[in-house]
Amino acid sequence: MKLQISHETMYRYGRPIRNLVQSLRLTPSVFEGQKTHAWQIDVSGGIRGPGFRDGAGDWIEGWTVRGPVDQVTVRIYGRIDTRDMAGVLRGHREMIHPLTYLRDTSSTQPDDALRDLAGSVTGHADELDLAHRLSALISDRIAYRPGVTGTGTTAAEALAQGEGVCQDHTHALIAAARLRQLPARYVSGYLHSTVDGQAHDAAHAWAEIRVEGLGWVGFDAANRCCPDDRYVRLGSGLDAADAAPIRGVAMGSGSEELDVSVRVEEMAQ
Repeated sequence: MKLQISHETMYRYGRPIRNLVQSLRLTPSVFEGQKTHAWQIDVSGGIRGPGFRDGAGDWIEGWTVRGPVDQVTVRIYGRIDTRDMAGVLRGHREMIHPLTYLRDTSSTQPDDALRDLAGSVTGHADELDLAHRLSALISDRIAYRPGVTGTGTTAAEALAQGEGVCQDHTHALIAAARLRQLPARYVSGYLHSTVDGQAHDAAHAWAEIRVEGLGWVGFDAANRCCPDDRYVRLGSGLDAADAAPIRGVAMGSGSEELDVSVRVEEMAQ
């Protein structure tokens, strides 16, 4: 699938900030399932710093904005070809050992309910079957409902509430997989549409689980599927904060407001 992506993140500050330093994980991953033809990142008033590929294989770019400024906009525009790899991450080069992704964070720390859920899957044929069944359980137990959780909601809290968004499904699935000794990580990216073809046009998140014989395999519990050619992968981490596309520090004492606009469109063949 040929996709065109535009992504704009605007920060507004109650008082002009003196300086802003950002680390951007906004460049598509390099693997067999996607090929980038054009990709442009721009930060209003920004100075591009050095870039590097980290141990997880993600491209990280540094930017600095010198103030005083009361508004900063991060813009991304690009074109990319994607292929359906049945969720398998083939050809992705990374150096971090998979067992690193057994480590819990505050967002994925399990409680008794998550332990019970993870332990309820029995009679599975292999690790792939176990991962699919865990993902299906999370889909059943957490209904997709925007606006009922926040960025700080944990996997345990989302499961207890029974509602959430893709971040909550992903954290819960990661927690359950790790409880079964399957390395699991959080993936940030974009999704063109939902499985029924309706426009999604937004940033998205899903989990990758390390499966014996296949390597990393993606699972989108929010949409009850594995990533296909509608997905664009940007980067990964232990949880949402670790895999955040934009991380930064603003030097100032005022309030901050955030507006995000994402558009993912299929291009003519």
